[in-house]
Amino acid sequence: MLFGAFFAFWRLCEIVTLIPTLGMLAWFVHAYASQNALTPNYILVLFIVSVLAAAWAIATLFTYHRARSNALFVSFVDLCFVGALIAGVYELRDIAGANCTDVSRTSGTTISGFLGSITVNGVSITTNKTCAMLKACFAFGIMNCIFFFITSLLALMVGRGDTRKKEVYVRETHYSRHGHRRSGSHRSHHSSHSGRRRAYV
Repeated sequence: MLFGAFFAFWRLCEIVTLIPTLGMLAWFVHAYASQNALTPNYILVLFIVSVLAAAWAIATLFTYHRARSNALFVSFVDLCFVGALIAGVYELRDIAGANCTDVSRTSGTTISGFLGSITVNGVSITTNKTCAMLKACFAFGIMNCIFFFITSLLALMVGRGDTRKKEVYVRETHYSRHGHRRSGSHRSHHSSHSGRRRAYV
């Protein structure tokens, strides 16, 4: 139960961070497609991985009771998504060192009053939208690498726990049947033995 709650929490974190990522990357894909240009690999790889990862996260969250019986398979797929997300982040690695925001000082504004005048210097902040969106996708990609690794470990623990429960159940069933057979044979042997005594007497 505890592992299930943690699994659902991290799945929600994955969905919350993947949806903005695929939305921003879809905007880039649409922009290149409208210009009849090929989408660069550093956008396309992370976009495809984000779409598949978001669909997988939503499917396994809403069908958790079914996915629990295949927890080892869920763990394996999550681990594959970790590798795919690492590949997508690696393709987008050049954006990490980019400076997307430019801060500059504007000309001062003079304010006159009863006691005199004062000059206030302004600040101008300019943000490159394309750069900022790619940098946000890069950050979300790194976060999801960690999130999917955590859910892979949680699913692995759930799978091992279910396997141990099945083994214990099988052993208990085998022992109970074996004990029932022994008691039955003992009773039949005892009845036949007593029947023989009565026949001789």
